[in-house]
Amino acid sequence: MFDTFFGLPMHPLIVHATEVIVPTAAVVVVLAALWPRFRRWAGFVPLGLALAALVLVPLSIESGQSLEERVAESQLVQTHVNLADGLLPWVIGLVVVAVGLLWWNHRESRQSRSPRWIAITLIAAALLAGTGTTIQAIRIGHSGAAAVWSDSVARQSGNQN
Repeated sequence: MFDTFFGLPMHPLIVHATEVIVPTAAVVVVLAALWPRFRRWAGFVPLGLALAALVLVPLSIESGQSLEERVAESQLVQTHVNLADGLLPWVIGLVVVAVGLLWWNHRESRQSRSPRWIAITLIAAALLAGTGTTIQAIRIGHSGAAAVWSDSVARQSGNQN
């Protein structure tokens, strides 16, 4: 289903959207946790971005599996696949934190003060989920680029000899 689009592999197309939305969602969720004024202004934005990331990650994985069937097996590709499988739990955590932040925002709008432990827990969870999500996305992107470009460089070097 997610193999090609007008002859181009779908995976690079979907992955570029994923590599923009996932870290953006992480940054927005962390900002919403740390900055009350931003949280009030942003409203549903952190949750919306986190949900978009939650949709894009499985699409990226599925399109990657389709592409994997068309490329030669290598250790670099396998590393990329293994890292990609670890992103979904981080993004799920990001969605859970975004839901918690939306609830907290709603609660604060109705009451003047929330218990301090709620703020501390949500800030810690946002920092953990945001950092983990971003680091995992960077590792996946780097391993994918290494898999693509090392093969390309090897082919070019072989053609010059």
